[in-house]
Formats: sequence, structure tokens, C-alpha cells
Amino acid sequence: MRYWLMKAEPDDVSIDDLAAMPDQTVGWYGVRNYQARNFMRDAMQIGDLALFYHSGCAEPGVAGIVRVCTPAYPDPTQFDASNKYYDPKSTPEAPRWQQVDVQLVKKTAYLSLAAMRAVPELEGMLLLKRGNRLSITPVEPAHWRTVMALIGEPA
Repeated sequence: MRYWLMKAEPDDVSIDDLAAMPDQTVGWYGVRNYQARNFMRDAMQIGDLALFYHSGCAEPGVAGIVRVCTPAYPDPTQFDASNKYYDPKSTPEAPRWQQVDVQLVKKTAYLSLAAMRAVPELEGMLLLKRGNRLSITPVEPAHWRTVMALIGEPA
């Protein structure tokens, strides 16, 4: 099993929105970075766990835990000209963008980015590296265990 951090803007999809969705499942749509897409396409497996991270908000941070529940498949938003994630260079025959579905495992205590930066054991976590803007990053098992301890969850 691998661990991930997946960023979502809570104005788009929040942890509470996910909790209210049918089967508490959502497609992780709108990823438009090749490296993040490749993580979903090439490395994510059904059953992998991820930190659901609120970004682009007043206080970014970890809001919950989700589980990958499908293999990667073409993101339908890339084909919809009315969608903000539309990509005119992508076609159904040669899709550029992928998504996975994730299912809520648990809404957790909120762990802010500022609180994470203050924890020496999280040094080296990709989220905390200067200039990192990827919406999906792998999380090392030691970092996962530290985050779980900080939010009061079993590793």
C-alpha cells in the first residue's frame, strides 16, 4: 500500500461535501499537471490511502482520510467545453488527463499546514518543500505515521 496527499479546494469539493455524496465517493477530477496525473495513472492502486487536504483556503490543512477505490480512467471534464477543466487538445480517443475515484474513510481532526511545518518529523515531506505546488504527492510511511499521530488516528 502507498500513501498520498491529495489537494482539493474546499470551494470545489470539501471533506464535508465528500461526506454528503452518494457512497461518500468522488472522482478526483481536474488534475492538469502531468506529474500528478502520472501518480494517479501509474502508481496509485485500489486500496491506497490518502490525506484529503484543503488548499486554496484561509487555513490549508489535512481534513480527512480517503481510500482510492478505482484505477485511473479518463477525466470526463477534459471533454466538456463548458467545464473550467476543458482541454481542447484532448480527445476521447487520446485522453490527456486521468482521475481516480476516492471514498471517504474518515473526516479527522483538522491539521493545519502551519502545524505541520512545526513538526520536525515531517521535514522532507513533499507538501512542505518550498515551491511544491503539486495537487497529488506521495507520502512516505514515516510521514504518514506522524500525521496519523498528530490527528489522533491509528497508523
